[in-house]
Amino acid sequence: MSQRAGQKRKVVEVPAPEIEEDADQLDIGALNGDFEGESEEDADEESEEDEDELEDDDELASDEIPPSEDEEEVRQQFQDMKTTNGHSKSAQSLMGSDTAKDVATIATDTPITPLNGDDAADVPNYTVSTDANGNPRYIHGEIDPVYDSDDSDAVEPGNTIGNIPMSYYDAYPHIGYDINGRRIARPAKGEALDSLLDSIDIPEGWTGLTDPATGKPLELTPEQLETLKKLTRNETPGDGYDPYPDMVEWFTGKGKEEVMPLSAIPEPKRRFVPSAHEHKRVMKMVKAIREGRIKPYRAPLTEEEREREEEEQDFATYDVWATEQPREDHVMNIPAPKLPPPGYEESYHPPPEYLPDDEEKKTWEEQDDEDRNRDFLPRDHAALRKVPGYEQFVKEKFERCLDLYLAPRVRRSKLNIDPESLLPKLPDPAELKPFPTTNTTIMRGHEGKVRSISIDGSGKWVASGGDDGTVRVWEILTGRQLWRLKLSKDEAVNVVSWRPGNAESSILVACCGESIYFMTPQHDLCTPEVDAKSRGILDAGYGYAATAAPAQKTSAGADKPTATSWARPSATLQERGCLLSLTLRTTPKTLSWHRRGDYFSTVSPGSSSASATAIAIHTLSKHQTQYPRLRLRGLAQTTCFHPSKPLFFVATKVKVRIYDLQAQKMEKELLPGARWISDIALHPLGSNLIISSYDKRLLWHDLDLGATPYRVIRHHTKAIRAVAFHPGGLPLFADASDDGTLHILHGKVVGDSLENATIVPLKVLKGHRVVRELGVLGVEWHPREAWCVSAGADGTIRVWT
Repeated sequence: MSQRAGQKRKVVEVPAPEIEEDADQLDIGALNGDFEGESEEDADEESEEDEDELEDDDELASDEIPPSEDEEEVRQQFQDMKTTNGHSKSAQSLMGSDTAKDVATIATDTPITPLNGDDAADVPNYTVSTDANGNPRYIHGEIDPVYDSDDSDAVEPGNTIGNIPMSYYDAYPHIGYDINGRRIARPAKGEALDSLLDSIDIPEGWTGLTDPATGKPLELTPEQLETLKKLTRNETPGDGYDPYPDMVEWFTGKGKEEVMPLSAIPEPKRRFVPSAHEHKRVMKMVKAIREGRIKPYRAPLTEEEREREEEEQDFATYDVWATEQPREDHVMNIPAPKLPPPGYEESYHPPPEYLPDDEEKKTWEEQDDEDRNRDFLPRDHAALRKVPGYEQFVKEKFERCLDLYLAPRVRRSKLNIDPESLLPKLPDPAELKPFPTTNTTIMRGHEGKVRSISIDGSGKWVASGGDDGTVRVWEILTGRQLWRLKLSKDEAVNVVSWRPGNAESSILVACCGESIYFMTPQHDLCTPEVDAKSRGILDAGYGYAATAAPAQKTSAGADKPTATSWARPSATLQERGCLLSLTLRTTPKTLSWHRRGDYFSTVSPGSSSASATAIAIHTLSKHQTQYPRLRLRGLAQTTCFHPSKPLFFVATKVKVRIYDLQAQKMEKELLPGARWISDIALHPLGSNLIISSYDKRLLWHDLDLGATPYRVIRHHTKAIRAVAFHPGGLPLFADASDDGTLHILHGKVVGDSLENATIVPLKVLKGHRVVRELGVLGVEWHPREAWCVSAGADGTIRVWT
């Protein structure tokens, strides 16, 4: 129906054609059966031609003017058409083709069947009349828009201007167009509308509003009016409306998991999974390019380039190094060291302070090449282009070539040695039993950290001291507390130690603050004979002090103050078994006994005069204190005595020195290489020393080998606090660390100096809790059994068997 865009109609006047009488008569006999010489293929071709003719007829059912060669036939059809407004139509108008004329001429009384719905779509929607000039005029009928919608409340189409604002039509008497293209008149306004409303009754559903799309009054249905009334009253709009419906959980529950993302952020490139098929294709292309089967595009050569290539082909050229394969560096190759970056004196325009004066130049020129501190003299040049060439360039290149020519070339064969064969063969830990593996007893009672522990010579009792200022004695088998003594309310007990010796005495020493207390535990811990023997040992020093030489006096005649004081403690402490106290000017942190039990040494690392009063050697039988002049370099950490020789071991922060007490000289100095030494322990034979450090290392020194450690063990993750050898002859030693563990190791030492010590890790004991970066603070061995006792920062004492 619609005309093509950009095409105008043209009116063609065609004379009425003459109708031949013979054209209406058909030869009926010629239509019966097939034509002569016609085959099935010819019939198929005719059927295809008929379909093409039908398509041409459909194309004619429009308002377009057909070509000139068919104008006469179309004119004849239009003249024969008769359009009426009644229900009866002619056959030609019903069928819309040339067949209508033939059907009409066959019989006048033959009934004609109306077209069905599908065929009615092909009937043209127009009528033909004659205009004032006698030319045919086409009058199109009304357009009936068909909206296939199931909605019974669908709004009938009105204004068809779409979303164009109504203000565009303010200057026009109409407000748009309907579907047939007719103008929609603007409704009445103002006084005319008021007079019209006064003359008529207000219809039902009148709102006084105007529909902006059509310009007509807006009418609402009773249901819509009722809904508006309820909304203004804040009532429920409908009977089935629920203002508080249950929440629908769209993204929870089985089968309702969220699939789509909540954000529109593009996926990162790292999530891209390349296609394996595309990868294979790309690799094939890469291989073809490398092999030369695929060559890049090359622009066509010019005449000059083509002539040049032809000339080059006349001469054969060969690449000598084309087949050369790169060789790896020799195994003994040492890369050249990197030179340091140049300084200011090597600049072509150095600062004035780097330029030598005349005297320095003369001195440098008179020196030999080996004695000069540098190979050149700084010079100042105004610009880089004014810098001259290097004077010794040719000479140095010649000397370098001469060195390469005269240098010997010796190929040394590589030693084929299996690295596994170089490792020592360690025994199986199961063959090295017994050693402690299980925590059998836990002793609790201290408030705060337990700083020190000690086991008596009989192996029955364990003494401990902690931050609460108390000394406690426990039974090692049951963990029962047997005796307790409060030494101080403010100071902590740093060290507790039993006096070595036979079973005839039982003396416990404790360091609390600046005092050292000597006590004999009560509560059935020792017999009356042992108690009397212990008191006699502690009181023997008072008789020596009475017969000793008088104290030194000052120039004024007064007694010089002494650095130490041996005295009786308070009456309260004496009743509890504390019989003697030694007061120092500094706070002792460690205490070690001589094997005979008469001498012991103390170390006070925090003293102001580190070298003078840091280390003190005390004699119990004489109540005497001596400060040896050792001339240490650094803070003293701990000390120990040799088990069989008059040797004294002193550990500073980074070194260990061995002194001969009889000869009063230093025998040896050990260099463990630790940053901060925490503790030392000497083997019962006196030939090996182990050192623990705060930098997580355990160092084994063989005193017969040298000053450096024989073995360095790095098993802990935090600082090592204490270390101890087994005193009963078992080849065991242990260390305690701040990581809350104890390491038990096998250390076999023989008297033969030709055989080195054997060190095998055995067991890691875990049980102590780390409190404020502190774990196990002390470890001690049982004198006979393969048992050890540990003290922790968690306030517990554990027995491992």
